Amino acid sequence: MTRSKLSGIKMSGILLLVFARMSFALEGQDADVWPGERWHAAAPDAVGMDSALLAKARDYAMSGGGSGMIVRRGRVVMQWGDPQQTYDLKSSTKAIGVTAVGLALMDGKFQSLHKPASKHHPTFGASPEGHLADDRLEKITLFHLAAQTAGFDKPGGYTELLFEPGTKWSYSDGGPNWLAECVTLAYGRDLQDLMFERVFSPIGIGREDLRWRANAYRPREIEGVARREFGSGVFANVDAMARIGYLYLRGGRWNDSQIIPSWFVDAVRTVSYGMRGLAVVKPEEYGNASDHYGLLWWNNADGSMKDVPRDAYWSWGLYDSLILVIPSLDIVVARAGKSLSRSDGAHYAPIEPFFTAISASVQDRGRWPGAPYPPSDVIRTVEWSLAETVIRQADGSDNWPITWADDDHLYTAYGDGGGFVPKVDRKLSLGFAKVAGGPEEFTGVNIRTETGERQGDGHRGPKASGMLFLDGVLTMLVRNTGNAQLAWSEDYARTWRWSDWKFETGFGVPTFLNFGKNYVGARDDYVYVYSNDHDSAYEAGDRMVMARVPKDRIREQDAYEFFRGLDGRGQPLWIRDIRDRGAVFVHPGRCYRSGISYNAGLKRYLWCQILPESTDSRGPRYQGGFGIYEAPEPWGPWRTVFFTETWDMGPGESSSLPPKWMSEDGRTCHLLFSGNDCFSVRRLTLHVR
Repeated sequence: MTRSKLSGIKMSGILLLVFARMSFALEGQDADVWPGERWHAAAPDAVGMDSALLAKARDYAMSGGGSGMIVRRGRVVMQWGDPQQTYDLKSSTKAIGVTAVGLALMDGKFQSLHKPASKHHPTFGASPEGHLADDRLEKITLFHLAAQTAGFDKPGGYTELLFEPGTKWSYSDGGPNWLAECVTLAYGRDLQDLMFERVFSPIGIGREDLRWRANAYRPREIEGVARREFGSGVFANVDAMARIGYLYLRGGRWNDSQIIPSWFVDAVRTVSYGMRGLAVVKPEEYGNASDHYGLLWWNNADGSMKDVPRDAYWSWGLYDSLILVIPSLDIVVARAGKSLSRSDGAHYAPIEPFFTAISASVQDRGRWPGAPYPPSDVIRTVEWSLAETVIRQADGSDNWPITWADDDHLYTAYGDGGGFVPKVDRKLSLGFAKVAGGPEEFTGVNIRTETGERQGDGHRGPKASGMLFLDGVLTMLVRNTGNAQLAWSEDYARTWRWSDWKFETGFGVPTFLNFGKNYVGARDDYVYVYSNDHDSAYEAGDRMVMARVPKDRIREQDAYEFFRGLDGRGQPLWIRDIRDRGAVFVHPGRCYRSGISYNAGLKRYLWCQILPESTDSRGPRYQGGFGIYEAPEPWGPWRTVFFTETWDMGPGESSSLPPKWMSEDGRTCHLLFSGNDCFSVRRLTLHVR
């Protein structure tokens, strides 16, 4: 893009692009809109935004002068300053530079971020005077460099390590600069040329829009190739910044081209496994940064900014250069200039008023406000039966993962109670039952088993989180066992055998994808397992993860593969190393307990996910919200069927839609949930387009 592209709309102050309302109406709101030589434009009210609140955001940003651009649904709704002026973006370079890591992963230059950085850099950690005598260097991975947990001190040159890699979080320029060198050596090319060829030019950024200075802290070449920085060094205008943000907003896609992997974007914008809670070096400057930092991008996953969506993430450089991306609001913002006002407040204090005003300006939040994915284009609405029609049994027991066996009964497990009437003689953390009949006239019968029953309150007691009946065998996933463990029964839950291995990384509350009776109707010869990406069933994660295993090898730990993400053709990628697992679903800070099943009538996968928050001290069993999401494949793409922050009753801490209780056409289903600490059943009707 040349600077003449926007010359017709260059202004030093606010520019409300009201003339674009007609083009917006013609293009429609549902399809992605892509900028060409120029951005499409719209008045704020045409895309559901309040112009007064946008002006408030602009005025705050302009307290530091500079330029800015706000984009919603692919259309510029507000600009200020000179869109052609380039700014020294300082540490926003980190978020731009890490895009090259996505390329290296897509191209196979990096097989994994969890490999030692020294494998990609023969003099890793060395200064011109020689190699640092530190055995910890061999432990540093590419991931540590991208997550700011490698241990290098702040300066961008050559520094010693401050701590054991992976044990703390420390803001550094030197660590990301080593990462830049690893990418440079992997390609044997100047990163500026690589990025213009593969990323910048394809999304409309010209050489006059962005330049990457030579390395200011280390020799200008490495093995005869120009040495760039990730710590700093990019100069760009807000148009280029907004295009980079829009690439990330669209999951690494630009028009019909997958520029960087969508799974890499998901990794960048969430808090990675094992990061949250790490001690922060210089917390007086960086606050609780480890709770809201991804891969060289900042985020709001922990809700530090209470009036900004949790899925917001951004680049952040000195002088408050910002590329803000808010997927749930379909927003990208670019801002550069001088520093915004500083105070003695929280780490995010300088930027929070800006982000909050932009978020508040969105009046049209779609059919399901707060949902992490767009509305379904298959299931239009959900109609719930009246609250008084809910059937509740087994008072005082919860959990209820369930599966459809070959004898036509449902088999389930309960926790922290005595099951169905007549109740068992002691409170169990893990008990079993058989459910006969239809959803409105069912009978539950407890099953006693010495080898399966467990005791213990709360997190101290093993509890079932997934049940599956396949080829005459009932298989169970059990949480609170040091992550999760497998058990199976060949006599309908009367006798159980337990695996001698466990999930030990993530998969803290796993559940099975259920199909029809005895697994009839399965899409292939695999069994699929889903969980929040956390070691505990009592903590929400930023993402859901998935594994698969051949259905005849469920008991073999080495047979499991883990979902990494989708390739450019939308096909799933599977890996053996659990450390490289990617997100199958992203909802920062709100991925909790769930149940998933296949609706054969609609040919859709339906995933029920409980939200972790509740205003009731007893939790979501008595008050809270949840979502139901659908997809054509077990890995997505996910769309929202139903979402509420506050249901008209407690949704329970777990829920699912049992396939046995779905109508032949798939339009009538029944939600099984643990609301009111019971086996609770409520009918729902799915209105299909």
